[in-house]
Amino acid sequence: MSGPNASLMVPGLRRNMVTICAMTATIMQALDTTIANVALPYMQGTLSASQDQINWVLTSYIVAAAIMTAPVGWIANRFGRKRIFIICSAGFTMASVLCGLAQDINQMVLFRLLQGVFGAALVPLSQSVMLDYYTLQERAKAMSIWGMGVMMGPIMGPSLGAWLTETYSWHWVFFVNLPFGVITVLGLIIFMDETRKDISLKFDWFGFAALAIAIGSLQLALDRGEQLGWLESNEIIAEFIVSAVAFYFFVAHSFTTSTPFIRFALFKDRNFVTGCMFMIVMGLVLFSTMALASPYMQNVIGYPIITAGLLLASRGFGTFFAMMLVGRMMRYFEARTLIISGLTLTAGSLYQMTGWTDLTQVPEIVTVSVIQGFGFGLVFVPLSTVAFLTLSNELRTDGTAMLTLMRNVASSVGISVVIAELTQGTRRTYAILSEYINPFNHALQMPSVSGMINLSTDAGRAMADRMVSVQAQIIAFAHDYMLVMIFILCTIPLALLIGSTKATLRKQAAGPEHAVME
Repeated sequence: MSGPNASLMVPGLRRNMVTICAMTATIMQALDTTIANVALPYMQGTLSASQDQINWVLTSYIVAAAIMTAPVGWIANRFGRKRIFIICSAGFTMASVLCGLAQDINQMVLFRLLQGVFGAALVPLSQSVMLDYYTLQERAKAMSIWGMGVMMGPIMGPSLGAWLTETYSWHWVFFVNLPFGVITVLGLIIFMDETRKDISLKFDWFGFAALAIAIGSLQLALDRGEQLGWLESNEIIAEFIVSAVAFYFFVAHSFTTSTPFIRFALFKDRNFVTGCMFMIVMGLVLFSTMALASPYMQNVIGYPIITAGLLLASRGFGTFFAMMLVGRMMRYFEARTLIISGLTLTAGSLYQMTGWTDLTQVPEIVTVSVIQGFGFGLVFVPLSTVAFLTLSNELRTDGTAMLTLMRNVASSVGISVVIAELTQGTRRTYAILSEYINPFNHALQMPSVSGMINLSTDAGRAMADRMVSVQAQIIAFAHDYMLVMIFILCTIPLALLIGSTKATLRKQAAGPEHAVME
């Protein structure tokens, strides 16, 4: 565009095509966060990898994406958003194809690193593009459309990955990105406008290096902590120390340099800061509940992986329905009201899940999952709208990158905490319950029980052990769900920090009718 104040009405066809491209890019990146998980056992055999090595297929992508999310704002402002969006979309697509063609574990880890590097920019750039191409009055609608990709990608990933792996092979988990990538690249080339480039921007190499080391070390510790025994491992202790020291250097450097890597003007906007806090909450809750749901359905209830994936997908339908409604609801309800309602629904669904057992039926699972997904949808769109409600245009790309970074780090923390608590909780509960499995327990001496569980036989002891294991898992899962529920309830009062959005939206609606392009 000719300048920062240039404005135009984006034509309907052009806007629609750019919206489709932004959505396909978002879905690609969001899917790849979770789609490869279910295919790991199949990859392990084909690539001749150990358990430790195959985990790097996930770790390499997560670490690379987390590190490269931070500089997205600077790169887009320096070289132009269109150019970077096209390069990253094409690079991500090519890296996906290479992942599907990988012949050994070394190639796979290398290509997954490339996937993470290119994929890091897709979500923040797609969000900033959506904010550009929609008028101020249509921001809520734009965030509803964009949020469907962000929220539904991780939810649909496991079920789609399971289906592709079972029906075809694990290679198609990566090849599925090819048509989406081609559509995205061609659409961006034809329909997207380039933004103004600021060639005077200087890159803060020291700040980036310090932040990259801090985030990378933290992600490694969180990802490998469960496998290595957390603070019992010298590697994990070292990674936490390195992360803390690097983060200290980053903060100290940022406050003492004239050109900090992170533009701290972002945090002068109250709405953006509040949006960041709730994005951390969403990252923790969304991904932690996902990490718990799949193993519960497979290990406790005993559903096959495809059935479990389909049941998980029901949460996506609730999210989809909420996002279709919430854009219009924001005209009549304050954002804080919708956020509080969504968090309350999510907390209520988690309370219901604390009562689940190995006998829980499909209708209850689907009902609770849909309610939970609806709650997520009610929170995410107002949150995304509020974060950019009063943020200046020149800070928008930096803001989207910061929100994405916080969501990614929070999701890693959330998954690590709940899985660690699940493992420890299962062990503790198993130990406690096992104390009551002995010949002196009167309940086990009852004729109706002793006929099934005879502790004097190997079969009887094995059955008792299986029952105790299942019950220990059920109790541990219930405690985890309760933990997440309490966390949500504690964060609800933070919504009161959000000012009146209706008044701001009405004020903006009285302004120019055009979408502003930097």
